[in-house]
Amino acid sequence: MAKFRRRTCIILALFILFIFSLMMGLKMLRPNTATFGAPFGLDLLPELHQRTIHLGKNFDFQKSDRINSETNTKNLKSVEITMKPSKASELNLDELPLLNNYLHVFYYSWYGNPQFDGKYIHWNHPVLEHWDPRIAKNYPQGRHNPPDDIGSSFYPELGSYSSRDPSVIETHMRQMRSASIGVLALSWYPPDVNDENGEPTDNLVPTILDKAHKYNLKVTFHIEPYSNRDDQNMYKNVKYIIDKYGNHPAFYRYKTKTGNALPMFYVYDSYIAKPEKWANLLTTSGSWSIRNSPYDGLFIALLVEEKHKYDILQSGFDGIYTYFATNGFTYGSSHQNWASLKLFCDKYNLIFIPSVGPGYIDTSIRPWNTQNTRNRINGKYYEIALSAALQTRPSLISITSFNEWHEGTQIEKAVPKRTSNTVYLDYRPHKPGLYLELTRKWSEKYSKERATYALDHQLPVS
Repeated sequence: MAKFRRRTCIILALFILFIFSLMMGLKMLRPNTATFGAPFGLDLLPELHQRTIHLGKNFDFQKSDRINSETNTKNLKSVEITMKPSKASELNLDELPLLNNYLHVFYYSWYGNPQFDGKYIHWNHPVLEHWDPRIAKNYPQGRHNPPDDIGSSFYPELGSYSSRDPSVIETHMRQMRSASIGVLALSWYPPDVNDENGEPTDNLVPTILDKAHKYNLKVTFHIEPYSNRDDQNMYKNVKYIIDKYGNHPAFYRYKTKTGNALPMFYVYDSYIAKPEKWANLLTTSGSWSIRNSPYDGLFIALLVEEKHKYDILQSGFDGIYTYFATNGFTYGSSHQNWASLKLFCDKYNLIFIPSVGPGYIDTSIRPWNTQNTRNRINGKYYEIALSAALQTRPSLISITSFNEWHEGTQIEKAVPKRTSNTVYLDYRPHKPGLYLELTRKWSEKYSKERATYALDHQLPVS
């Protein structure tokens, strides 16, 4: 009997040891990304994935066809999860894809943190009040409190970074290059001028140009609506940009049908100024004309309403772009209108640049603006926009945006993060680089298609 008991104990011990070894082996085989997987059982409750907690306010989008399926659950313990950015050495420059200089991405250098700037900038964006006090009283107020609470519904892989950090700039350039983006359109204010929530950033331009050149990227300028912007100071600022940065090898020039290589300037909210003011700058007879001068360029107007088409013609602009990533938000941002806008541009010899985006959500800074939220649908929304843009056979395509985190239009890498008050959105079940990968895929497709119709339309091909 004693021998039987010993044998039973030995067999049981060996069985337990086998089970333990098997479990350890399976744990070692588990992929690293599993760290960010949904806790066991939550995938059986899809309704939990359709809510987000932000600033202590619950927003339920279940009744909307714009539900963001990438939201995380609200009934999770407070767990802070971040991912360290990949080291630059992990990607061989020789393995990077070919650049597509006809694909532009809007880039923002207005972020700051205590390490590089002495304080947080933009990550602590205020919550904007609704213009109707009766509506405003129903929503939270105040500012965000980085690093855990930032003015975004997503959280960057790089954390609440500073745009002054050279390693951040380099990482951004590498990500753009990996996505086969050839040109970044840099948000720009004149020296000593800044947006209402930021600090002057013109002094960052030399570093951005240098880092861009390292990856063979080009930089164009997205001129913001600074205070009292008009024909006279625009002339001075265009002259400043070309004089100071025009000789840098990363300074972007677009080769026109006539063979001229001209600087390009996107002009945000161009409709604010009257056409007569722009005509002073952009027509040959204007009092501040830059035409046929060393400061001539291609000026691209923002088209919001359909009637802006004729204002843009009268103003003397060289093309239009649509900027907004919300399909249906404006006439210009509505995919269904791009074909007719392209026909209009062809008729009047304008450059048509549709703007595509991966989605939209700005409820971290405009909590009352849920009607403009657009579900990313795990990348499908982005691909639909890119497909719609390609169908118009455009001269250029712009992406909104690389890193406009406040409005949730970024294609920069984002990671899961949860705090006691906030569950940030992320790109799961895909990896943080999903939108860079999709951009690369469509950039290559655009490159091939553009080459086939460029000759028919007499478009520049280099």
